[in-house]
Amino acid sequence: MASDTRRPTARRPVARRSARRRRWTAALGAVALIAGTAALAAPANALTAAAAPVDFPTHCVPPPIAGIPPIDGTTTAQITVDKAAPKVGDTVTVTYTVTKPAASNPVDLALPADIMTPSGKVTLGGAQTGSVTVTGPKKNPPVPGKGAFPPFSMTGTFTVTAAGSITLSPGDYNIHTSYIMELDTPCTVTDPPAPVSETVVATDQPGANERTVQLGTASGNPGDDVTVTGAKFSPLTDITVVGRAGAAETADRTTITSDAAGGFTATLQVGDLATTGIVAYEGGAWSAEKGAGPAAYTVVDDTPLPENSQKLSASVAAGTLSMSQAGDTVELSAVDFGTGGAAGGDLRTVTVKDFRGGPAGWSLTGKVTDFTGPGGRIGAGELGWTPACATKQGSPSTCAAGSPGPVGSGGATLASTPNGAVTGGEFTVDAKVSLNVPAFTAPGTYSGVLTLTLT
Repeated sequence: MASDTRRPTARRPVARRSARRRRWTAALGAVALIAGTAALAAPANALTAAAAPVDFPTHCVPPPIAGIPPIDGTTTAQITVDKAAPKVGDTVTVTYTVTKPAASNPVDLALPADIMTPSGKVTLGGAQTGSVTVTGPKKNPPVPGKGAFPPFSMTGTFTVTAAGSITLSPGDYNIHTSYIMELDTPCTVTDPPAPVSETVVATDQPGANERTVQLGTASGNPGDDVTVTGAKFSPLTDITVVGRAGAAETADRTTITSDAAGGFTATLQVGDLATTGIVAYEGGAWSAEKGAGPAAYTVVDDTPLPENSQKLSASVAAGTLSMSQAGDTVELSAVDFGTGGAAGGDLRTVTVKDFRGGPAGWSLTGKVTDFTGPGGRIGAGELGWTPACATKQGSPSTCAAGSPGPVGSGGATLASTPNGAVTGGEFTVDAKVSLNVPAFTAPGTYSGVLTLTLT
C-alpha cells in the first residue's frame, strides 16, 4: 500500500500510528474469525427437510500474527438437507449453518465486507459413515465494532451408498480471511462427534429388470426339445417358460424353480407351429418387470408340401432399445441480478428407437445436479420442465409425455410407452426447461448436468 512506503518527516508519529493500526486490524481479523461467524450469504438452493440446531464446544486457534491464545467457546449450528428420504445412489445437498457464534467483535474497529470464506466438514453416522466437505462463498457485510457476528452457511453434497438412517452432525470448520493478508482460523469440535442435527432415512433404489433368457438353439422341428437358460431371476422362485406368438402365449409351456442365485435351466418341448419366441417370467402372468424375452425361435414346419410347390420362409430379427440426442449443451436465457426469475430454454431433442419387438414398454427419466457458479449453488429442485413426445406414424406403441414439474436430483419422467401385446416404434422427445434463479444470485454462469436414462 502507498502508506507503507512514504517517509514523512514532520508526521512520522502518524505513520507509526497507521502501521500499528494495520497490525491491529490484521490481528482483529484473526480474533473475529475465532468466533466462526461472518455474514456469508446462504446458497440459493431450496431446503425442505426439517433440522434441529445443536450446541457444541469449539476450540479455535487464531493465526500466530494475532498474538492471542486459543479461544474455547460454544458454537450453535444447524444441518439441513434437500432430501430427507433419498434412495441409494441419490445425491443429497447438505447445508451447514452456524446460527450463533461463540463470540462477538471484541473491539470498536469494524471489519470490512467480503473478506471471509468458510469451509468445513459434516460428519455422517449410522447406516453410512464418513464426512462431507462443505464450503461457503466469500461474501459478508461489514461487521461493526463490538457488534454480533451474523450466521454463515456452507454447502456440499454426498452420494447415498447404504439404506437406513444416516445421521448428520456439525464438524470442524475453518474461516479464511483475505484482509491485509491471507489468514486461516481453524475451529475444531472439542469432543467429537457433535450432537446430531439432522437425520435422513435412505431406501434402496428400485433396480432395472436384469433378468435374461437364452436358448440352446434358435430353431427346430415340431416336438423338439429346446434348452432354455435364465439368469438374475428371484432366487428359489417358480418360473414359467412358455412359447409366444406375438403377444399371445402358445401351447408350449413348462415350469421350473430358480436356484439360490436366481438362475435356471429348463427343457421346453416346442410343438406349436405358431411359436415364434420363448419367454420366462415369475408369477402367474407375464409382466415386463419380472420377465425376460422373447428369445426368437422358429418351428420348422415339416408338413409335406403338395406336388410341384415351394415353401418360402422369411425371418424378422429382434433389435434393441436405444436413444440418441441432438447435442449435449443447452444455453438457458439470462436473468438480471436483483430480479432473478426463470432462465428458460429447450432440451436437445432425444430420439428413442424401440426395435425389440416384444411386449415391454419403455421409460425415459432424467435427474439433474445442483447448478454451481461464482455465488454458490442453485438447487437441482429449481429446474423444471414441460415434456413433449411425438410418435412416428406406424409405430405399435404411442409415446406419452411426462408431467410438467421439477426435475431435481431424485429424477422425473420425461416420456414413456406402456406394456402391450406388441410394442415398439420410433419416437422424438422434447421439453421446455426453466431454472428458477433467486433474485440476488451473484452474477456469473451457473451450470448443472442433466442425465437421461432409458429403461
